[in-house]
Amino acid sequence: MALPADPAARHRAVADRFADLVRGTADWDAPTPVAEWVARDVVSHLIEWFPGFLAGGTSHRLPTGPAVSADPLAAWQAHSEGVQALLDDPVAAESAFAHPYVPEQPLATAIDRFYTTDVFMHTWDLARATGQADALDPTACAEVLSGMEAMEKVIRSSGQFGVRREVAADAPAQDRLMAFIGRDPAWRPPRRTP
Repeated sequence: MALPADPAARHRAVADRFADLVRGTADWDAPTPVAEWVARDVVSHLIEWFPGFLAGGTSHRLPTGPAVSADPLAAWQAHSEGVQALLDDPVAAESAFAHPYVPEQPLATAIDRFYTTDVFMHTWDLARATGQADALDPTACAEVLSGMEAMEKVIRSSGQFGVRREVAADAPAQDRLMAFIGRDPAWRPPRRTP
């Protein structure tokens, strides 16, 4: 099923899918495709970086939820509901987002481009780490990849992405996207001894 085009509807779909993975995670210390992260760190990353980005471009703030270390699901729900509330409020969604590092744009557009896309990509990390279904919408994967490839030099200089990995030119869009951001599309969790 393709993701909706509307930023509010797209965030709801992406955040709900991520919430399902959080609910399905049994081992929060499971290694992830990001070498230095465990499953808990994927949730922490998404909750921790966005409030500062939001504060850097608008006066809107998110409510503070519980710590991920205490309750990953409650932390994710509080955070994603706060983001969704901004997107569902027409005044907030259309308010100006004027961050020093990106062109001025409506807040909903900024959330969609930067935050929802990040949740979408990290969905694969959490799913793969925890042995859950990791298939992402192929059309969305291709669109995200196309947009990122157009600004690869800027993306690489940010230090936020790993070294691009080689995959076949005809590999599925999901594999090409994961390889672009530095993931090994064939990554599987190492066997752990009890």
